[in-house]
Amino acid sequence: MKRATIRIESLSIGYEGMIVASDLCAEVWSGELTCLMGVNGVGKSTLLRTLSGFQPALKGCMYMLDRSMNDYATHELAQAVAVVLTDKPDVEHLTVRELVALGRTPYTGFWGKLTASDCRAVEQAMESIHIETLADRLVNTLSDGERQKALIAKALAQETPIIILDEPTAFLDFPSKIELMQLLRDLCRQLGKTIFLSTHDVELTLRICDRLWLMNRDGIVIHAPDELSGTGILEEFFQVPEDLFRAP
Repeated sequence: MKRATIRIESLSIGYEGMIVASDLCAEVWSGELTCLMGVNGVGKSTLLRTLSGFQPALKGCMYMLDRSMNDYATHELAQAVAVVLTDKPDVEHLTVRELVALGRTPYTGFWGKLTASDCRAVEQAMESIHIETLADRLVNTLSDGERQKALIAKALAQETPIIILDEPTAFLDFPSKIELMQLLRDLCRQLGKTIFLSTHDVELTLRICDRLWLMNRDGIVIHAPDELSGTGILEEFFQVPEDLFRAP
């Protein structure tokens, strides 16, 4: 049964002395691939960092799994939300298996010793992303697409109900973008994960995502992709020529 796993109410985000966006209200649902879109500078990355717990909200409320973010200890939040950012990991001397195993950190304690259960979670995560053949490769030898898959496998190994990604298709060629987005959608369907990501890939997003957040200076508007066909909403939102999203 689907439920709202992320909920924000009257949320203001930004930095000390600067509000980036305010009065944001929305929900993200389990078992759905939800995409966040907006023009540059509107606050998408700031919102993701705030939802991930990397920076505090300026005002309002955030709930993860029906629990206020303020009530989570650091290790508890790491067991609820996994995060994949656009930054390339500085892990040149790690293998893919070792990188994915870092996802078990919230469970392994100070020494980071993996149990048999932890090792199974690592192997299952790589199998889910179809990168088991890369397990012994060094991360710095991977292509951008392979590296993104390894980072998503790390998030899966973390065994959280929620995964947040910032521009996961950035720097990928178009076939790799399609493959990655389809993979994320399948993870939602098969594992019931909540996956929330930001993207600039309009056409691909409309074809694959379940729910679309459009964010501008006035707040967030949520749509199902099939609601947008022929409405002119996207053209107006992004201020682009009317025929850009029109089917050939």
